[in-house]
Amino acid sequence: MEFLETLKSVMNVETSGQLVWVMVGFLGQAMFSARFIVQWFVSEKAKESIVPIAFWYFSILGGMTLLTYAIWRRDPVIICGQAGGLLIYARNLWFIHSKRAREADRVPTDSDAERFAAGAAAVETEKKKG
Repeated sequence: MEFLETLKSVMNVETSGQLVWVMVGFLGQAMFSARFIVQWFVSEKAKESIVPIAFWYFSILGGMTLLTYAIWRRDPVIICGQAGGLLIYARNLWFIHSKRAREADRVPTDSDAERFAAGAAAVETEKKKG
């Protein structure tokens, strides 16, 4: 029980319920921060800057959790920041999924076949060199 009282003191809260809300805030911050870790790993693997779709999902999950925490805290600065961000994250996911749907419905053209054949020929040439 002493640990709980020390933790409440460190977190500047008076009740266990308030402590739970602070933990919710930390969870939201952890999810929000995870998006950068995911983006970093994907970019390192590709050796170029890439924003994977997981970045936007972590943004939404972290943003929603932080918005919930901000509403509990009645903090208008965090509320405005997270609410605005959520609109942007959702819009980016909309763009990604709309593009994927269009590409899935797209009928291949002769130029697509030519690009594929040229790429396959380049791979075969590299194999013969190596």
